[in-house]
Amino acid sequence: MESSPDMLSDRQQDGNIKTIKVDARGRAYGTGRRKEAVARVWLTVGKGNVTVNGLDIFSYFKKNTLCKKVYNPFIVTATSGCYNVIATVSGGGISGQAGAIAHGISKALKDINPNLHSILRAGGFLTRDSRVVERKKYGQHKARKSCQFSKR
Repeated sequence: MESSPDMLSDRQQDGNIKTIKVDARGRAYGTGRRKEAVARVWLTVGKGNVTVNGLDIFSYFKKNTLCKKVYNPFIVTATSGCYNVIATVSGGGISGQAGAIAHGISKALKDINPNLHSILRAGGFLTRDSRVVERKKYGQHKARKSCQFSKR
């Protein structure tokens, strides 16, 4: 299969030129993943409202630590209150869902303002956390816990 100019990535075609990726409605999109959770996130310019699956963030996530985890990309980039967030998240538990939303927000922020890429990369927000639950092995009680060993 030959490589044509159409198949080259944006970075190869543009060199180091950073482009803003926004749809016709002015929304930036980002997909975030954490453990088994997958979040689809849309950012629009607004007052900082965050909606998760049709609910306000504080009614969806009852714990303040999870809300802080979602707001972390905005705090690090000093863009708190500048963008509205609409997120749909499914799978996993609430901690994984909060991490997935934060990952999606980071990707969308990078698309809406390419200058934030280095700040988000340094903070570790653009890196997919690949840690997942280890599978249970047969002949053992759990993933790592095995039966009691007897020498004799």
